[in-house]
Amino acid sequence: MQRPHFIEDYIYHIFNRGVDKRDVFLDDQDYFRFIHNLFEFNDEEPALNVNYYFDPKTMTVSSRLAPKDSKPRKNLVEIMAFALMPNHFHLLVKQKSDGGITKFMRKLGTGYTNYFNKKYERSGVLFQGKFKAVMLDKQEHLQYLPTYIHLNPLGLNYGSRTSIDWRKGMKFLEEYRWSSFPDYIGKKNFPSVTQRDFILEMFGGEKQYKNHTEEYLQESAKIAEFEALKEVLID
Repeated sequence: MQRPHFIEDYIYHIFNRGVDKRDVFLDDQDYFRFIHNLFEFNDEEPALNVNYYFDPKTMTVSSRLAPKDSKPRKNLVEIMAFALMPNHFHLLVKQKSDGGITKFMRKLGTGYTNYFNKKYERSGVLFQGKFKAVMLDKQEHLQYLPTYIHLNPLGLNYGSRTSIDWRKGMKFLEEYRWSSFPDYIGKKNFPSVTQRDFILEMFGGEKQYKNHTEEYLQESAKIAEFEALKEVLID
């Protein structure tokens, strides 16, 4: 697929998978590393892995630098939502500076691949070519996309989103660590990574976003409509 021209303050769905559909996250440490990279590489300054870390008590990003040594961060993108699965990932991002998405994804892909190859003693590419991107140029797409991203992990346990008990589905999503969904419904997970205000305002807040997700899981007609939109959201 042809990637769009990235424009400042426009929103894009970005995704990629492992080369040959291989798993790119093999254990919890891998997921944590990628999420750490989402934060650290989202800066116009070069990344130094020793500077930032996730505080396991607060699940927020902290700096090892003294306040006087810290420079104000200038984000390349706004990361609005994300979900990681064993062999692929989805991001919803807004470009904040000229070339921001390209710079961010280059840093993210190179940094994580280097980490993965060193850890597992392998070489070569890890992801399937260049990342894929779709511009969200219609309001209805923006309303569907966060839900689409956050429902993706259901396939890990349930295969089809149309044949699950919605309560079990919601419980699974709320407890799935490698997604921004818990933060969207007020359960602190990785709150420092995403900028959620725009999406939450569009849906009416955390409670309304949770209700919206429950409605999708309850109504098979909406799920069918949602699945039909895949071609627009992904291809």
